[in-house]
Formats: sequence, structure tokens, C-alpha cells
Amino acid sequence: MSSFRALRIDKGDNGQTVAAVDFPESELMEGDVVVRISHSTVNYKDGLAITGKSPIVRRYPMIPGIDFVGTVSASTNPEFAVGDAVVLNGWGVGESHLGGYAEIARVKGDWLVPLPKGIAPADAMAIGTAGYTSMLCVMALERHGLTPGRGPVLVTGAAGGVGSVAVAILAKLGHEVVASTGRPEEADYLKQLGASEIMSREELAVPGKPLQKERFAAVVDSVGSVPLANALAQTMSGGAVAACGLAAGMDLPTTVAPFILRGVSLLGINSVTVPKPIRIEAWDRLAKDLDADKLRAITTTIGFDDIIPTAHKIVEGKVRGRVVVQIG
Repeated sequence: MSSFRALRIDKGDNGQTVAAVDFPESELMEGDVVVRISHSTVNYKDGLAITGKSPIVRRYPMIPGIDFVGTVSASTNPEFAVGDAVVLNGWGVGESHLGGYAEIARVKGDWLVPLPKGIAPADAMAIGTAGYTSMLCVMALERHGLTPGRGPVLVTGAAGGVGSVAVAILAKLGHEVVASTGRPEEADYLKQLGASEIMSREELAVPGKPLQKERFAAVVDSVGSVPLANALAQTMSGGAVAACGLAAGMDLPTTVAPFILRGVSLLGINSVTVPKPIRIEAWDRLAKDLDADKLRAITTTIGFDDIIPTAHKIVEGKVRGRVVVQIG
């Protein structure tokens, strides 16, 4: 095809505009693999890019969408052949490289991971960067020594994409999960995913002492700011916090007390430029350690025309769980 359907972001004197267009195939960026996209997803970062509420987009015009799954239609990369099923997360796609809200993408083969057997394309995007990041958090905590029985694991922002998948993974692995959310109406939903206790977001929202009662063996935090500071203050001696988000802000109003008096570790999780072996390990773990039925229970599927309104909803905190976009 000489052109394909895509969502395009432009920026002019009057600000940013977003619209569905016929995008010329000749304007695809450099890469050694062409993928025909079947599904994408809507992450919080995608919402920020489309709404313009944060400077996610680094070049214009841009096709947003930081995730996609599809089938290789052309390749000069020896690792991938026509017909291979592949998945992509990160690497600046949807930010500085044309992204996944399109029928076609051309990218570097080093950015792609073979779609694991046992994960359907739609399920891969139900996982998406959010679920993939959740698994990176769990793997980091395990490398630090977390095992079932060491104590409760707190998940902040639990009703969101990262949080929902983290709750489901940790519960399946046998951990006692405390789910923190600002949406009390989602309590039953979180318990169905495996949470044993629901904590109100307000318990972490107010600045507290640098050291508080030890409650959690580990934490998966997608929120940042004051809630992260309080989570650190409530982490048990020798425990760890995996930090992967900033929904509440980029600041961290804490002291060194949790680190030097309790030996708490703060583990930063970068999901964008992770080395390929770790990416493959994370996706293989997702195929094994994430209950597919639970994943589908937290997933909503939308069409291409619903991307923009859904992006606004996710930034407003009105999206529960995961959203799959049917592209192909």
C-alpha cells in the first residue's frame, strides 16, 4: 500500500492537533523490519502524548502509540523473517520514532521481541508496556530477594494498568498483596485479581514521618511523589521498592532515613531501553506467571476511532485495567 491509516500528531502556532489520516508509506522512518500491526494499546504515557499534557512527543509529525504487536511483512534483519509474530515496547516509539497507532510500522529489529508462544496478539497488548513494566518490577524485587512469605507486598495505583497486572502477577506467585487505590468502588475488582487487602490512597497521600511502622516487605510503585515517600517509610528492614511511575509527580520528598537506618533499597525500573535478553525473559515470564483469564477480565477492547477519547480518560484517571486497540 502507498499509504495507510494512522493517528497523526502535528504541532503548529496554535498548539497540538491529533487526527486520523492516510499516512504516506514513503514517510516511514528508518528501520530494517516492517511490521503490519494488528493491535496496540493505550498506556498512561500514550494519554499524555495525545492530550499534550506532558512533553512526550519529541518530533512532529508523530504517530503515537508506544506499543504494538503484529506480523513481519518485510525484513533485512537476519533475526526476523516475513510472517514472524513480534511485539514492541518502548525505544522511543510513539515519542521520537513513528509509533503503533497505525497499520504499518518500520523499526529496528533490535527493538522487537518474538511474540512468545501461548500469548495471543490481543493478549500481548492487554499486557502492553504497563504489564511488561509490572513484570520488570517483580523481577527486580525477586533479584533483591523477595519470596512469598516474607511479608505483604504493596501495589500503588492498583486499579491502573501497571497496578492491575502487578496485583495479578504477585498473587499468582503466592504473595500477600495490599492494593492501594483512590477508587474504593474498585475493591471487588482488585480482590478478584488476588489482592488480600485494599488500602485507601489517602493513607499514603499526606506527608508523613521519614520512618513509619514497618508494614511491607516490598512495594511496586507507579505513583511517585508523597505516596512513594510514605511507601519507603513503611517498608520493612532490608526490603525494596520498585519505582516505575510518576502519576502523582516526579518529586520524592523523603530523607535518607529508610535507606541508611533500615537498609531499604529503591529500585528504579526503566522499561524503555531494557537489553533484549531481559525483555525476552520478561515476556517469557508473562506467558507463564500471568493468568490469561484474569488478564482478559481487566481488559477492554476498543477500535481505532476510540483512541483519542480513551487517551483523555486515562489521563483523567477514568480507565480501569488495560485497553487493547484493534488496529488490523
